[in-house]
Amino acid sequence: MRPRQWLKNTSLFAAILFGGEVLNATALTKTLEAAIVFSFLSSAAYLFNDVNDRGRDRRHPLKKERPIAKGTLPVSIAVFTSCLLALGSLAWAGIRFSHSFFALAATFLLLQLSYSLYFRSVIILDALVVAMAFVLRVYAGAFVMPTPISSWLILSVIGLALLLAFGKRRSEWTLLSPLKRHPLTRETLRHYPDTLLDSIISMAAAFTTISYAIFSFQTSPITPSSQLLELIPPTLATPKWMMLTIPLVIYGVSRYLYIIYEKKEGESPEKALLSDWPLLATTILWATSIFIIIYGLGG
Repeated sequence: MRPRQWLKNTSLFAAILFGGEVLNATALTKTLEAAIVFSFLSSAAYLFNDVNDRGRDRRHPLKKERPIAKGTLPVSIAVFTSCLLALGSLAWAGIRFSHSFFALAATFLLLQLSYSLYFRSVIILDALVVAMAFVLRVYAGAFVMPTPISSWLILSVIGLALLLAFGKRRSEWTLLSPLKRHPLTRETLRHYPDTLLDSIISMAAAFTTISYAIFSFQTSPITPSSQLLELIPPTLATPKWMMLTIPLVIYGVSRYLYIIYEKKEGESPEKALLSDWPLLATTILWATSIFIIIYGLGG
């Protein structure tokens, strides 16, 4: 079920965080419930994927330890659990949330399943589908209340998702190429030369940084709280406070590139986030800064 990858579903909180609703107990509770729904849908898709890929996983130096590939989890139990999670989560979404949220949840599940069955074998589209899944998560969080969401935030999410997706493939290419196994474990790797992956990763990193910079410029609180006005010079009375977080994003993106190319650990982005202390600390500092700027300086 890969609970570590449930970290991806924290993107559902983006809408209420940047929309100033995260301190709203109703919005926070409802979004948390929505994140649980998406986590169960994700687990249903992961189980389906591992059943479908069990043959290829057995030839992978790391994935061969997965329970289904290893044979410690019977396929019948995995399939039953996958169906139970999928149907139960969709029923939960239909009963507890709006029709729009339910439709988006169903689309998310179909996208995940179509990725396992087809898109993962199509060069470029495999990463674009991964990016689309992140976009659906962000919109799902916006549909909960509902809450407006910036188009520049969506573009930032797309850029980050592409960076993670292609970074994962670059790390897999690095890991499997010396073993001559990349055609056996992920078919698209035979069509991804390292030069192409490097170019796309550079493009995604630049796209993410620029999109976030524009988003931060538009999102900054226009007028800080009256208490703060008494403590700062008039020149700084109406700055674009969110732009102070841009260096953190630049460092975070650069650190992830370091993880891909030097540490060679980008094969699992969620593992890289939790195990690399500089990247984890930067992420926590970024989230803390966002909270202070929006909910403190914004009055």
